Amino acid sequence: MAKEQKEVRDLQEGNYVMMEDAACQINAYSTAKPGKHGSAKARIEAEGVFDGKKRSLSQPVDAKIWVPIVNRKQGQIVSKESDTVAQVMDLETYETVTMQIPGELDIQADENIEYLEFEGQRKILQE
Repeated sequence: MAKEQKEVRDLQEGNYVMMEDAACQINAYSTAKPGKHGSAKARIEAEGVFDGKKRSLSQPVDAKIWVPIVNRKQGQIVSKESDTVAQVMDLETYETVTMQIPGELDIQADENIEYLEFEGQRKILQE
């Protein structure tokens, strides 16, 4: 698995974090001051990169949390099987994979795209 551990205090908006065994991108990050006998807490709100589900988490800032290593790659559309599915060739390894096309994205064959990859899951990025 391509992931590492970080302290919650080192995270910021836009970073990736593992929540409920899914890679998520942080939308909101806030901390609360420590109380008389407690430690500072961080509240993280994130959205799943591949499933789009919103998740939230509250942890002490010195707790460790898993951070996925999500790769951003370049690809080229080889062909469109339908309006929602395309064959994409990775421009580094020349591997061809089938990916879902986001609904509002209009792409044609031979276009270069960017996509995210983590543990066999892939998602075409919208520009």
